[in-house]
Amino acid sequence: MRRQHSDYAPKQSREQEPSTPSIEQIFAKLKGLLQTAAARTVPDLWDAIRRVFSRFTPDECRNCLAAAGYDNDLAVAT
Repeated sequence: MRRQHSDYAPKQSREQEPSTPSIEQIFAKLKGLLQTAAARTVPDLWDAIRRVFSRFTPDECRNCLAAAGYDNDLAVAT
């Protein structure tokens, strides 16, 4: 019988699990902006990615991570 991956994953309580809606909203924004850029070549895609990432402010990213439960992470604070 094949074991499922969840058998090996560490168990987390509900309080420890990060919230995903904020992360999903950021990825939805990223995806939408990249689709709007409509890059058709790899170099154009990289240019579009650079432009799109510049539209995310540090505060927006920090707030998203805090809302997802990573507000106590030292990497987020710096």
